[in-house]
Amino acid sequence: MELRQLRYFVAACEAGSLLKASGRLHVAQPALGQQITALEQELGARLLERSSRGVTPTEAGKVFLEHARVVLADAERARLAVRESATVPRGEVALGLTTTVALAATMPILSACRDQLPGVKLKIVEAYSGFLRERLLSGRLDLALLYDDVQETGLSKFPLLDDQLVLVSEPLSDLPHEISMAGLAGLPLVLPGREHGLRRIIEDACALQGLELNVVAEIESLSSVKRATEAGIGHTILPLGAVAEEAKQGRLQTTEIASRQMARRVVCTINTTRPSSVARDAVIQLILRVIRDMVESGAWPAKWVETGETGV
Repeated sequence: MELRQLRYFVAACEAGSLLKASGRLHVAQPALGQQITALEQELGARLLERSSRGVTPTEAGKVFLEHARVVLADAERARLAVRESATVPRGEVALGLTTTVALAATMPILSACRDQLPGVKLKIVEAYSGFLRERLLSGRLDLALLYDDVQETGLSKFPLLDDQLVLVSEPLSDLPHEISMAGLAGLPLVLPGREHGLRRIIEDACALQGLELNVVAEIESLSSVKRATEAGIGHTILPLGAVAEEAKQGRLQTTEIASRQMARRVVCTINTTRPSSVARDAVIQLILRVIRDMVESGAWPAKWVETGETGV
């Protein structure tokens, strides 16, 4: 199996046609087809469905496509690692952010990266923690900022900060400075679905006290959750940093929740089985500086807990 064959196969899948793929690769169509056929023979499986309309991957082809992309990405990382070993950080770094972290940190990280690491192309993936963890383990992410500090085989996690969850309401709500967990149970709430990590933390904290929340709507988009709250449809529960801007503008108000369980620890996570790169390590150090500056300036209201043991 050769890298050339993998590139030809991926190009054919993405183009949907051997003719188009051969044009993009500047390779004769018969030669490209022969290499893919040889690959199928070596694997003992048909990878492409061929028709007059073009080509599409078979079920086996879809499985192989994911692996082929990872192998090609690793080969490119290896090439860049050698080239950049004695130079400035350069190349693509894939960073995963949970949705609530992304609300606070995406723009500061992007701006700092463009300013301080101009040779690095940052690819940001915003998703649930479970999806990001899966991509980390498969090698499709270089690092991720997650809310789960439980140690897992193959992943290295080091803490950054503790993020306090607060009750968020429309600005005219008549609420005290602090509310109990029992007080939350009497309010109409707009929350993300149960598969969301934030929702699980809230539900677990309520279960400890035998409480059941009054969830009047579930919305997966956190920006839409905030808009619904601002419109008075219900209250919500979010990290304080995720609504700092709206609270400062007077569009939303926040209320402290009297519970130690209503907090989350943000951790930086890397796959210990994957090779590092100068660019990835530079991005990790940049993220530490950016988020620490945000915490110290109050832009991200949280408690900084990073120990300096980053593993890079």
